[in-house]
Amino acid sequence: MVKLGTPDVFPPLGVRVEAGPLVLRPITDDLLPELIELALNGIHEPERMPFCTPWTDVPDVELSLNYVQYQWGLRANWSRSKWTLEFAVEYDGRLVGCQGISTKDYLVTRTGETGSWLGREFHGQGIGTAMRQAICALCFDHLDAEEITSAAFLDNPASHGVSRKVGYVANGVQRAVRREGEWHASQQLLLTPDAFRRGEPITVTGVEAFRQFIGLDAPSGPA
Repeated sequence: MVKLGTPDVFPPLGVRVEAGPLVLRPITDDLLPELIELALNGIHEPERMPFCTPWTDVPDVELSLNYVQYQWGLRANWSRSKWTLEFAVEYDGRLVGCQGISTKDYLVTRTGETGSWLGREFHGQGIGTAMRQAICALCFDHLDAEEITSAAFLDNPASHGVSRKVGYVANGVQRAVRREGEWHASQQLLLTPDAFRRGEPITVTGVEAFRQFIGLDAPSGPA
């Protein structure tokens, strides 16, 4: 019998990346309560907003529902022409945040944009850099990416510090809405394989089925 919510049905749920003490693991439904609790405990100072979508600016009950619907929506709306691969991040066995990459027309463009969040208690420990290095290594080494982009508001020095450590370079500035009625300058960033500054070597599982799922490889079978 086919079991829903498994890698056999939805291969992104089978992708796992390990890099020393860091693990990028699939976001399954059983992880959602713990991720929500981590977010509710704080990601940033209340007066600041590092995200283009101010998803943390809502009451706790609303954030909880929104986050569940967001994760379910990523699965429901997945297509080869537009997808987002998100991971729960563990460090030394503790859940610390999320790391993802979003892309459109990947089979043509071979590029995607990284995005992440990290529980506030885990800031300043090098974890943000390690998780970005891990997902970039996954994309360059296992998913045939040719470039990776990111973006951060100009008043977000922590994110810019991570980007510099990983090897991103500035790629223009855009105006972006941050909170309702408020825009701020957003630095666009670009990473290429030659500029990539690697971290711990990665071990990846489940990538063969994922490559077939997104159209990079044809399904294997008898000749």
